[in-house]
Amino acid sequence: MRKLLLYLIIISTGIIFISRLFYLQIYNTSFAALSEDNAIKVLYDYPQRGAIYDRNGKLLVSNQPSYDVMVIPRELKPFDTLEFCSILKITKEKLVKRLRKARVYSPRVPSVVIPQLTKDEYAYLQEKMRKFDGFYIQKRSLRDYQTTNASNVLGYIGEVNESLINKNPYYLSGDLIGMQGVEKQYENELRGIKGIKRIQKDRFNRDIGPYKSGRYDTLPVNGKDLTITIDEELQAYGQKLMENKRGGIVAIEPSSGEILSLITAPTYKPELLVGRKRSPNFTKLYYDTIAKPLYDRGVKGEYPPGSPFKALTALIGLQEGAVDTQESFSCNHGFRYGRKAKLGCHAHRSPLNMIPGIAQSCNAYFANVYLKTINKYDTPQEGIDNWKKHLESFGLGNYLGNDLSSGSKGLVPNSKLYNRQHNYPKNKWYATATISNAIGQGEVLTTPIQLANMTAAIANRGHYYTPHIIKAIDGKAIHIENYTKPKYTTIDKEHFEPVIEGLHQVFVQGTARSLQVEGIDICGKTGTAENYTKINGKRMQLTDHSVFIAFAPKDNPKIALAVFIENGYWGSRYAGKIASLMIEKHIRGTISRTDLEDWVLTHSLEEEYAKPYSGEPFKINQ
Repeated sequence: MRKLLLYLIIISTGIIFISRLFYLQIYNTSFAALSEDNAIKVLYDYPQRGAIYDRNGKLLVSNQPSYDVMVIPRELKPFDTLEFCSILKITKEKLVKRLRKARVYSPRVPSVVIPQLTKDEYAYLQEKMRKFDGFYIQKRSLRDYQTTNASNVLGYIGEVNESLINKNPYYLSGDLIGMQGVEKQYENELRGIKGIKRIQKDRFNRDIGPYKSGRYDTLPVNGKDLTITIDEELQAYGQKLMENKRGGIVAIEPSSGEILSLITAPTYKPELLVGRKRSPNFTKLYYDTIAKPLYDRGVKGEYPPGSPFKALTALIGLQEGAVDTQESFSCNHGFRYGRKAKLGCHAHRSPLNMIPGIAQSCNAYFANVYLKTINKYDTPQEGIDNWKKHLESFGLGNYLGNDLSSGSKGLVPNSKLYNRQHNYPKNKWYATATISNAIGQGEVLTTPIQLANMTAAIANRGHYYTPHIIKAIDGKAIHIENYTKPKYTTIDKEHFEPVIEGLHQVFVQGTARSLQVEGIDICGKTGTAENYTKINGKRMQLTDHSVFIAFAPKDNPKIALAVFIENGYWGSRYAGKIASLMIEKHIRGTISRTDLEDWVLTHSLEEEYAKPYSGEPFKINQ
């Protein structure tokens, strides 16, 4: 019985094996097909990058087709290199170098050989591709700019480098990514999601159809469209006014923190950084160390704020109870301190209290207010540190937390800085050692966007919203707490009214009375910022910068802005005129003072910038 059971087990097992072999080899041919398989080729279907619109729905950036020649090194077969190079207009040496680089990157993963073919190049090459095994054409999209302005805001896209590929597995060789501006800051929203196709290949490297009948393939998801806060018409107008000048204009809507215009000059047309011409054009722009067209002066340029800073000196003096609006100070062409030191001032009536002190921009008045504010405390060190806290509440001395891809912090000095700088025994320096801070000429450095934000905080009577560039994503308004929650200054609301009236009087009877716009109550402040550089190791004074801040209307303001013109002489000469025109353009849409507009458009500072500085280029922020 045991022998019979053993025979039965052996026979049954044999029958099972024979049946299974028959099924696999005769009836089911799937394993035979799979034995032919040697690889799965992955192809990517790139989505359309999201479009960018201005606040009024005007299209700024769309897309145009682009074609990259790709190579998979291990699939290469001998080919006619001369014909291939002739078609692509590339030298054999360059081709060999790029193929070698592709093999080092990965024999199995595609690499770019020739990026961004034109439509004509693509059409011609497509007919010849059957001759060149291992090569294929990858369709992508490039940016198509519908504006010649706002290049610093929009940014550009460029090819990812190996370092970024290693950090982020989403990106592959040849992929494009936002490099500056909105393109960089909102890359994840704009780029979309790549579609994937998996192609099964046999042992002869032949395509035999979609892997698993396309079960694992995905369709591309287009990027999201963005609406930004910029008013393209205002941006274009400001850019026009800034021709042949250097500096920045930043305009903000006080009630929301939305950036209406962000202008830097000189600049470049955004189309210069598109396609195969991007690299040589970028190199040319990058190495222009004189004009610095890639340097966004609106958010990165750090300058002494000049007389617009006096508004903060007044506000801090009121908050600290160091002065009231009626207290007057005399001015004899300036403020004298120490034995021989003097803070000079222009001619005007004297003495002055706060409102006319602001309107006439009296240096002596603000020097007195500043000293009383600092000397209120037991030591000037304590006074300076308290003063710094007030300034920081206006967004000075730090990044604003905006959604711009670059920027500078500026500088608000504290007692530690002066302790190091003055190096007095036991830190015994006095408030007069920092007196230039009173009029924005000390160690304080600000960026134009910080000055514009400070102006918005004054216009709002004590609060501001974080400046930002994004307005809507795919048509849905953004609700980010950092942008919608007001940030309050350390100054009580009641102290703003007399300062605002002083700023209004600047246009009524003060230093900007010639810049009035009939029917619009503008509040503003002229500024002349001293400008120094080092030449052959020596500190030399150059032509002053022209500075202006303003907001309008006085009540329920619609715009707050800062204008900074390098080497522009004094505040009302260039910056004030430009600010007045920008305000009228935004509020009314037209310009009534065409004489003022003509003056700005026809006057250039190029001769000023061309002055020799012992062979050294002009340096910013020295």
